[in-house]
Amino acid sequence: MWNEFKSFAFKGNAFDLAIGVMIGAAFSRIVDGVVNYLIMPVIGALTGGLNFDDYFVPLSSEVTATTLAEAQKQGAVFAYGAFLSVIINFLIIAFVLFQLVKISNQMRKAEPPPPAPGPTRTEELLAEIRDALKSRGQG
Repeated sequence: MWNEFKSFAFKGNAFDLAIGVMIGAAFSRIVDGVVNYLIMPVIGALTGGLNFDDYFVPLSSEVTATTLAEAQKQGAVFAYGAFLSVIINFLIIAFVLFQLVKISNQMRKAEPPPPAPGPTRTEELLAEIRDALKSRGQG
């Protein structure tokens, strides 16, 4: 039963896709938390205590706010700091997915290859004909 389940669960790209969907859905909030509450504050501290989410370039002269949330209310902004946070989120998720696919590929390699199929009925008949012709030629 375990072997049947293993061959079903780890078959082809369906497993890779299922892992990607599950990890993306289940851990996106965790990754957001790691990036927003652990990584970005450290990077912000290294850059002088600035909040990366507040790194933006105003695209209109009406934008005078110093925080991204307020600036977006005033007009268009180029929010490269928030975009940097999104890129870090993506890289973490991509790394986790890569590790899971790598593990699943190792599990697949551990399975012994299926035995080679025997000759078909046609091949058996052709072998019999060949053998009969050989024995005629020798006798």
